[in-house]
Formats: sequence, C-alpha cells, structure tokens
Amino acid sequence: MKEMIILLAEIVNMFHDLFLRLSQSFGWNLTDKELHFWIIGILGIIGLIFVDILFHALAKWSITAISFLFTLSMVLVFVLAVEIQQKITGRGAMEFNDAAISVLGFLAFCVGYFLIKMIVKWVR
Repeated sequence: MKEMIILLAEIVNMFHDLFLRLSQSFGWNLTDKELHFWIIGILGIIGLIFVDILFHALAKWSITAISFLFTLSMVLVFVLAVEIQQKITGRGAMEFNDAAISVLGFLAFCVGYFLIKMIVKWVR
C-alpha cells in the first residue's frame, strides 16, 4: 500500500511539474494555487460531465446502480483513509491487501443484498 501511494504521489508530482513548466513556457507564470485552481477545476468538470452522463443512463436502468457506485466511491475513500491512518499512527500495517480485502468485503455484502432484493422482487 505504501509503495502504491508513493507511486501515485510520484505520478502526481510529475504532472504537477509538467504543468508548472508548461504554464511558464506560455508566459502565464501561474502560482501553485492558480495551477491547482485550473487543473483541478478542469479535471473536476470533465469528471462531472462523465459522471452526469453515466448516472443519467443508469437512472433509466436502476437507481440501485447509482447508489452502488456512490457507496463504492465512499468505501474506497474510507479504506484509503484507514490505511493512511494506520501508517501515521503505527496501529496496523498499511498494506494494499488490507484495502483490497476491505473492498471485497463490501462487494460480498452487496451481492448478498442484491440477492435478497431480487428474491423479494420475485416473490412479489
């Protein structure tokens, strides 16, 4: 897990430096805060458009699908936060396998929930 976070941090730093150099080469001389404003703003709006299109399509099929994706994203953030907290406090090991098993637990319980929901729907 630690290695994965370090790798992601390196990738983010590489893009940060690239965008900073690009802004300087165009003569914009953006500060770090301005760079964050533009990059996160642009990435965020692209993400919003993608998610909006996806969720509108899913809404025609199933609200449960939207609920699942939203909850999955919350679980992923929570699992990452727990692993980081374990590293900071030294209470437990920060491992990718811990995170993977945590998400697998969520998915297993979701399968059970969906099966029960399907059975109830069939019975009705």
